[in-house]
Amino acid sequence: MRTFATILTAAAGALALAACSGPAEDAAHKQADAVEANADAKADTLENKADAVEAAAPDTDAAKAAADAQSDALKDQADATREAGDAQSDAIKKETDKKY
Repeated sequence: MRTFATILTAAAGALALAACSGPAEDAAHKQADAVEANADAKADTLENKADAVEAAAPDTDAAKAAADAQSDALKDQADATREAGDAQSDAIKKETDKKY
């Protein structure tokens, strides 16, 4: 029973040590978070621009159709920007987790 307790204590200590991150790992995770936040900010700007294009469209069918097409393209670009930022952030985190 004492041996089991010793092994359990050692395992818990090893897990606690492994869970501690160092400054380099923390910096890499902050970089990944910054990449994601930057992509989100760019995507939000594109979505706001899309909304402005729709709001500024003259009240004709042709103008509304053109504004809708431009707005849709901007929203698609926003989605792609957000997805690319998420992918880059995930890649940084995955690589960091491999190292540490």
